Amino acid sequence: MVKTAVVILNWNGIGFLQRFLPGVVKFTGGPDVEVIVADNGSKDGSQAWIRQNFPELRIIELDKNYGFAEGYNRSLRQIEAAYYVLLNSDVEVTQDWLDPLTHFMDTHPGAGACMPKIKALENRKSFEYAGAAGGFIDRYGYPFCRGRIFNVTEYDEGQYDKTIPVFWASGACYVVRSALYHETGGLDADFFAHMEEIDLSWRIQCRGFSIHAIHESEVYHLGGGSLNQQHPMKTFLNFRNNLYLLVKNLPPKILLRRLLIRMILDGIAGIKFLAGMEIKNFIAVIRAHFSFYAHFPAMIRKRRAAPSCKKLPETMYAHNITWQFFIKGKRFFRELPK
Repeated sequence: MVKTAVVILNWNGIGFLQRFLPGVVKFTGGPDVEVIVADNGSKDGSQAWIRQNFPELRIIELDKNYGFAEGYNRSLRQIEAAYYVLLNSDVEVTQDWLDPLTHFMDTHPGAGACMPKIKALENRKSFEYAGAAGGFIDRYGYPFCRGRIFNVTEYDEGQYDKTIPVFWASGACYVVRSALYHETGGLDADFFAHMEEIDLSWRIQCRGFSIHAIHESEVYHLGGGSLNQQHPMKTFLNFRNNLYLLVKNLPPKILLRRLLIRMILDGIAGIKFLAGMEIKNFIAVIRAHFSFYAHFPAMIRKRRAAPSCKKLPETMYAHNITWQFFIKGKRFFRELPK
């Protein structure tokens, strides 16, 4: 068994593999590290290309596209390692990127997962949307980051060069203890894609472990590799999965009230899409809610099978980020009320 398994999930992403896999192999060495490609039933020649160019790499071949969550779950069951690193196929790693992450996990047994600083590949001075310098959610489940609130990203000027506990680590580069991953049930396949890493991070914290952003490690993420930020399917998944997230994990005493307020806020977002003639995104919000209603009994069953936290994690942001951003005009993390 190796200490660290760096697992790249691929689905018809031969272009990403050709561009980014050589760097991962070059900068991810050592006798205790294994790079593995988990293939979600690709039909673009990805597997043949890997065998021809990197015959030393292990490929886990799945029979179809199971999505991000279940694709990883099925693959990680076949891998023995102390740490899993879930690495997007469109991430450019840097020299010695892995050492600070695994060293932190080695020296902090109470840490369940961590992530590096994630910056934008095409604007290398800027933080990247999917994680930036560490993820948080507000009281109604809206995710944001140090370095990114909604669609506003900051330039990295060293303002967040401090390793701190965060609410969630980014699925673009997610380091987690393997035993804890399996103990919590891994990523929730019902999410299919988007926010499943937030759900997992919440469940990890419910078990008494912390999540951290490690500023000494840095990677660059292309982003939008499967869906860009304005794609209606991304809107659908984000709105639906956010409701899943709240139902599964909020403490019982506050679940109903916060869920109702979140639904009202979703309605306001839908009206905003409609007013801006973003008809497909407006429809996506409606579809998200109908899908949530259809799957509500299943989420309740999951909640009962794995009881939610009795109290909110200390890393949850106590204010409403939508109010701070849209009404108060707070565009940067450092401007937010503590």
